[in-house]
Amino acid sequence: MKRRIRKVYDTYKGLIIIGIIGIPIGAVVGLIDTVFGRILLKITDFRNQYPLYLLPFLALAGIIIVFCNRKFGGKSSGGMNLIFAVGHGDEEVIPFRLIPFIISGTWLTHLFGGSAGREGVAVQIGAAFSHWVGSRLPVKNKSNIFLVTGMAAGFAGLFETPIAAVFFSMEVLVAGRLEYQALLPAVTAAFTASTVSKLLGLEKFTFALTAKLDFRAGMILKLIVLGMIFGMLGGAFSWILKWTKSFLSQKMKNPLLRIAATGVILSILLLLAHKGRYSGLGTNLIGNSFQGGQVFPYDWLLKFLFTVITLSAGFQGGEVTPLFAIGASLGVVLAGIFHLPVEVAAALGYVSMFGSATNTFFAPVFIGGEVFGYDYIPYFFFVCAAGYVFNMDKSIYTLQKKQYR
Repeated sequence: MKRRIRKVYDTYKGLIIIGIIGIPIGAVVGLIDTVFGRILLKITDFRNQYPLYLLPFLALAGIIIVFCNRKFGGKSSGGMNLIFAVGHGDEEVIPFRLIPFIISGTWLTHLFGGSAGREGVAVQIGAAFSHWVGSRLPVKNKSNIFLVTGMAAGFAGLFETPIAAVFFSMEVLVAGRLEYQALLPAVTAAFTASTVSKLLGLEKFTFALTAKLDFRAGMILKLIVLGMIFGMLGGAFSWILKWTKSFLSQKMKNPLLRIAATGVILSILLLLAHKGRYSGLGTNLIGNSFQGGQVFPYDWLLKFLFTVITLSAGFQGGEVTPLFAIGASLGVVLAGIFHLPVEVAAALGYVSMFGSATNTFFAPVFIGGEVFGYDYIPYFFFVCAAGYVFNMDKSIYTLQKKQYR
């Protein structure tokens, strides 16, 4: 009996150890996420009070971001591309300086009205810290294990959706493959980070769906068609973002000139478009979509365009929260066409746009469950499945690899 116990212990001790290590990693990342997220929300509130005084200086903020990254950032300026390069073994080190640079750059982008998200920052924070911890431990395959662990912690700490965070981190590096070797530490890190950020008062978006729907053939057909629409739009977002980055870099090779010129244009357009309605995360559009606020038929399109231009110019932040806003506001528009409750259509767009633009499947299904309620998992499953199939195999993460190629 002792021999069997010893054999089991020897088999699982390494796994147990890295699972335990995921707990302090999650705690630290959850703390950093909370500081970053709470200050970002205060910055958003401040900008919303004084848009006319802040939006005109977006170009200046961009110049500061690019100058500091080029002068002091080194490899950390690679952002998510660096994270993916490390995940694929093309790079070995994530500089610790990435954390303060990406946080401060994102705060500046949002303070002065750029249309950007925040998940990229959280994922990079988690990846940088966890990878640094892993580099000091004698663990087999430690680079990928701790990279995925950190990504899960970062995502979970910011959005407080730990199950979706685990799946996102395991499936995003290589489409069509799950990094199961990192499952246990990703779970412990994600749930710890989510718990810490919740205890520290970081705001989480949730909306309990209550509409009663018949899950029949007609409904499934509607979900598939909606998924096709959101999938193609998510793929288009990824493709246009990549194309716009390439176009601007070719036309204006000097990154300082590029972000300055684009920043001036963005400031003017953002002020003309309802005085900053499309600045920042897009949480105003998300709130309106689910709480009966005003949603214009063109909200999704303008948020789409402003986000693409902001990120292509070199401003910092992520894409996911704007994608939530684009999907939710388009869902409101499509609700009447498909004869669905507005909040249900908005929720379907919320999750499917995220999944189709990131080329992930499990993460959006479970983020739907964690945000809107697990009773609607079958609906999220079908709309996300269709979105995943019809997203033209595109991803906002240009270094994402494809297992099936």
